[in-house]
Amino acid sequence: MTRIILRATLILAAVAMAGAAEAKGCIKGAVVGGIAGHAVGHGIAGAAAGCAIGRHEANKADKAKSQNDAAQPAAR
Repeated sequence: MTRIILRATLILAAVAMAGAAEAKGCIKGAVVGGIAGHAVGHGIAGAAAGCAIGRHEANKADKAKSQNDAAQPAAR
């Protein structure tokens, strides 16, 4: 049980040190990935992979939103 608490503390510390701009999508992905990874015995690896996937999805959504905004004329 203490190993789980220690790992969770280290993950939260790493997330806290990351910049706010880079954390978009990472936190939710890290939580989901950490839980899934913990179920199979690889919590930290799951959190890292979840963060990377969450960040990728956030970037993809931002890119799609900016393309949609550019394609639509401004309404007045």
